[in-house]
Amino acid sequence: MDHRDTTPSLLPPNVAGWFRSRGWAPHAHQLAMVQAAAEGVSALLIAPTGGGKTLAGFLPSLIELSERPREGLHTLYISPLKALAVDIQRNLEHPVAEMRLPIRTETRTGDTPEAKRRRQRAHPPQILMTTPESLALLLSYADAGSIFGTLRCVIVDELHALAGTKRGDLLALGLARLARLAPAARRVGLSATVAEPDQLVAWLSRTGTTDGGDVRLVQGRAGADPVIDILTTRERLPWAGHMALHALKEVYARIREHRTTLLFVNTRAQAELVFQALWRINDENLPIALHHGSLAVEQRRKVEAAMARGDLRAVVATSSLDLGIDWAAVDLVVQIGAPKGASRLVQRIGRANHRMDEPSRALLVPANRFEVLECRAALDAVRAHTLDGERPRPGGLDVLAQHILGMACAAPFLPDELYDEIVCAAPYAGLSRDEFDDVLDFVATGGYALGSYERFHRLKTREDGRMAAAGPMVARQYRLNVGTIVQEAMLRVRLNRGPVLGEVEEYFIQGLTPGDSFVFAGQLLKFLGVREMEAMVAKGGEGDPQVPAYAGGRLPLSTHLAERVRAILHDPDTWPGLPEDVQEWLRLQRWRSVLPPTDGLLVETFPRNGKRFLVVYAFEGRNAHQTLGMLLTRRMERMGAAPLGFVATDYVLAVWSLRTPSDLDALFDRDMLGDDLEAWMDESSMLRRTFRNVAIIAGVIDRRHPGQEKTGRQVTFSSDLIYDVLRKHDPGHILLRATRADAAGGLTDIRRLSDFLARIEGRILHKDLDRISPLAVPVILEIGREQVYGSATDELLEQATAELVAEAMPELVPRGDGQGRLL
Repeated sequence: MDHRDTTPSLLPPNVAGWFRSRGWAPHAHQLAMVQAAAEGVSALLIAPTGGGKTLAGFLPSLIELSERPREGLHTLYISPLKALAVDIQRNLEHPVAEMRLPIRTETRTGDTPEAKRRRQRAHPPQILMTTPESLALLLSYADAGSIFGTLRCVIVDELHALAGTKRGDLLALGLARLARLAPAARRVGLSATVAEPDQLVAWLSRTGTTDGGDVRLVQGRAGADPVIDILTTRERLPWAGHMALHALKEVYARIREHRTTLLFVNTRAQAELVFQALWRINDENLPIALHHGSLAVEQRRKVEAAMARGDLRAVVATSSLDLGIDWAAVDLVVQIGAPKGASRLVQRIGRANHRMDEPSRALLVPANRFEVLECRAALDAVRAHTLDGERPRPGGLDVLAQHILGMACAAPFLPDELYDEIVCAAPYAGLSRDEFDDVLDFVATGGYALGSYERFHRLKTREDGRMAAAGPMVARQYRLNVGTIVQEAMLRVRLNRGPVLGEVEEYFIQGLTPGDSFVFAGQLLKFLGVREMEAMVAKGGEGDPQVPAYAGGRLPLSTHLAERVRAILHDPDTWPGLPEDVQEWLRLQRWRSVLPPTDGLLVETFPRNGKRFLVVYAFEGRNAHQTLGMLLTRRMERMGAAPLGFVATDYVLAVWSLRTPSDLDALFDRDMLGDDLEAWMDESSMLRRTFRNVAIIAGVIDRRHPGQEKTGRQVTFSSDLIYDVLRKHDPGHILLRATRADAAGGLTDIRRLSDFLARIEGRILHKDLDRISPLAVPVILEIGREQVYGSATDELLEQATAELVAEAMPELVPRGDGQGRLL
């Protein structure tokens, strides 16, 4: 609810005077948050960027501390990003100083010096900014009760970005413990606009349910609608590819026209390539910077500071700048490549302008023809004010195991009391007592298969029935390894006898030989070799450089946008406004074959180069398509179709074989998610990789020991040994259950695949063609194409495009650029 009738009389004179001195008037939602606090009610504020959400969250605390000054921790602010915590602390210092409030504000993150951390535990500031990991660490100390006993408010910023993630699971468990240590503390959630606000209300509630009645929903007034354009390039629009390098001259022209431009891309590899390409055409030497999560923290902070000063004309960034940090100087946001989700696009657009009463400006730059449709779908979704919404998933059992161990490090506990506390956290509201007992037994003994190993005995039961950490070394290891962020094994990249530039994944470096060149941190580098945990490099290099591709880098296409893409494809009345070559592509598809239906599935089959191709227009995202491809090839093998391989994009799946399956209804039967799925998951290396992450989070495998850190090879070797032991001797072990749940929800997207198979049952439209169709050209171009390095590969891709277009559409006269015109 939005308390629009609330008056500024809620503000004490010094706070009201501060607003007047700034020429501001408080927003209705800011006053509503003050009213909720006055009534002692927790609140969830949902408001667009630029609406003063952060100030609304802190305002009640500033008022209370102004009227009743006191020592001890009063307000705990939790952010998903260390940089955001630092930024908020810096911004909060201004009103605190200008109102002359007796308040200390500090940050505590992984970058905080040890001496400062010790002092904060003994003498906490009134307002502390931290992260979910640092909160978990603080809660594991024996003095957690004295640290948090004075707490009166917990603010969770960017709640939509945490809920539904393992970091959010860990934080929800931490809040449940804070409710016991500080029962008088209110909870405040700050979120961008979301599709299902009730889910966030439940997450914030002390009951973990939507009907708890202890959280007031405050809706901020909608800001001005953004002005969004889709770039209609003068250059050739590619049929395939994801980098959008063809359009960067036109993007550069937009950068020149604006004061500061924020360019978002979807992967770190794309960020490096786009940054390099922009510098090659930057004839005016405009200050353009690069920002992504693998760069050295010093480099990222340098870029952030330059942005804050207004020194940069453009920054190429990944999701590392999706959240929170706002620069009023940004007057254009450019999304390079399709956004993959309407909510993500709204979040990114919100980084521009940062004023509710003025529209943000954004430019979408599709990288290929299907991405034109996705960009149009995203634009329509934003204009219709509809967002992506996914069903909440149960909390991770590996995260629960970590939390139980952390609570044992803090103080002995009774299992009954701890269980009652944990089910008050929304992700674990449905946790059964049996499942809790299984996790508890695993933390205590390692479970049946691991119980004979002393190192897995981490809890001991005392005579009074309470369980405690088995010894000081258990607590020490927990605190060294706390957290749920598990990266692939990384190596620092150090300029020879110079600074560290950032980190790349170990497997990428293992594929290089000394003398190879690669692009990183916006520079062309020559690989010299590996020394300890560092990749040594020099500036320069020869030949076509490689670009590090990071695991999990690609974002999945949202269900909401997939539905809108299918609707655009199916309805020619929506085509006006699309580029003419895209309209021509769709018209030829309708003439040569048929357009994909909105409520069923189009499957095309055709011969090519002595093989039979089966093309599935599913539009369910790359992860679901990868899983579907694996399952279809297993089933086709049994049908005698002799499958040879498959390729998946966000939109389409293509399988090639020696023969076409005769019964498509049987091929796509939902029972593939039974034995076929089980057999494939047991055989695949994916489960091993997933198990490794689960084992690290659950504390079975330590990433760090005092004074040393394991290499990626050591961690993988340890996890593989444990995985094999459990599969053989204890297949129902809690770690294997957690691994399967993770695999089903993430890499394989089983729930989405299940919904897809149910939706298409009895609705498969099969077109058996004599040649490739126009709509199939982009996915066939992806076959064997992992990365694009250098201009020679681009030329080969253009040749392949021209050949496929001529094959699919002989009615076109080739123009030598892979496009053509109708006869």
